[in-house]
Amino acid sequence: MIRSIQALLLGVMGVLLVVGQAEQGWCSTQTIENSSPQEIVDGMANKAVRGIANVGTGWIEFPKQIYLTYKEDGVVKGMFVGPLKGVGMTLVRTAAGFGETLTFFLAYPGFYSPYVEPAYVWQKE
Repeated sequence: MIRSIQALLLGVMGVLLVVGQAEQGWCSTQTIENSSPQEIVDGMANKAVRGIANVGTGWIEFPKQIYLTYKEDGVVKGMFVGPLKGVGMTLVRTAAGFGETLTFFLAYPGFYSPYVEPAYVWQKE
């Protein structure tokens, strides 16, 4: 039973992530006034998906920031500054995910634009 729930959740997350990637191109030029009802619902759905994805994957910021700091500034900064940046960005991305999930029905900021950039942890900055 637990394995089937885990498989279902993984499948749902995969679909949500694909849908979230598909929305990246159009949301910055849209407004509520010049959008069809379908585009508004799509914006809401994409914001909800992005929020759920960021809540679930926010912890990946921790190793990502360690790696990026090591790569840009060297081993010492990677060891000492990287974890601090990682904790901070983990909190920021997870909080942004909760915010987007809870406010997916609001066209804020912009036309359902992401709260943080990049929109997903696995995208380049």
